[in-house]
Amino acid sequence: MPTALTTILRLAEAWPEWAQEELAALARELDAEVNAAAYRATCSELAGIDRGLADAAAGKFASAEQVEAVLAKHRR
Repeated sequence: MPTALTTILRLAEAWPEWAQEELAALARELDAEVNAAAYRATCSELAGIDRGLADAAAGKFASAEQVEAVLAKHRR
């Protein structure tokens, strides 16, 4: 029985060259992440972490009601 990977690779053989190249680029990026010794956050990710830490230090937390409202919205 074919695996999901085998199935998608068979389908991709019929894709246009640009789509095959995009899939290959994504696979190379994923392979690099899987085989990396340590994760390196991007500048954007680091900035987001810094914003979150600053907000936490300032006591800016969502109320229980706000958290529940967000969770309820995404449970639908």
